[in-house]
Amino acid sequence: MTADTVFAVRNPEGDIELRVDGSKTLTVAHISAVESACAAVEAGRSGAVLPVYVSGTPGAAWTSGLDVSLVSKWERSVRRLERLGATTVAIASGDCGGMALDALLATDFRIATPDVRLSLPVDGEATWPGMAVFRLVQQAGGMRLRRAILFGTPVEASEGVDLGLLDEVTEDPAEALAAVTARAAALTGSELAVRRRLMADAATTSFDEALGRHLAACDRALRRSAPKAP
Repeated sequence: MTADTVFAVRNPEGDIELRVDGSKTLTVAHISAVESACAAVEAGRSGAVLPVYVSGTPGAAWTSGLDVSLVSKWERSVRRLERLGATTVAIASGDCGGMALDALLATDFRIATPDVRLSLPVDGEATWPGMAVFRLVQQAGGMRLRRAILFGTPVEASEGVDLGLLDEVTEDPAEALAAVTARAAALTGSELAVRRRLMADAATTSFDEALGRHLAACDRALRRSAPKAP
């Protein structure tokens, strides 16, 4: 990761990619970078896949200068990333905490190098109580992650795969990203967003409440695949 902390850039193919350095303190520029990447994808100025490179974890006194208004704006930008109408793929390396962990947990597919360690940053008296806690519990279960959530114990790469927080651990993340990109090429971003929402709602919605939403999604899919009238 370069001296730039969180930023959106165009790769050699001309597509947007997002890079997040979790070792840095949150600023408005970081929020703007996430928003810019999302806007570019939504406007069709990027490919069907948004790569999100994440690495780094906060050091001591990383919350100096932060206020809850800035944190709220960051959480909203991560939520926008999480609901993006495109496949989002995290490529994680080394220690990942803070903004890096937030971004990783908001992606659809997570590729990691073997040295990855996921952790909640500790701020003085306890671990940081941001929305990463919510996503960790939602995605992997609180009891299995209580040491990570309560004490900041790092989650190693193999454990991350076992918990479902990581999808693939590899020495060649570029090759893994290319494979995911190829699989995602046939997917429609807006339809992916619908499936993502149904999946998230399933954890907190009763069958009867969910049925209408799923039937609506089925009807939408049938209409999209029906032969067009001559």
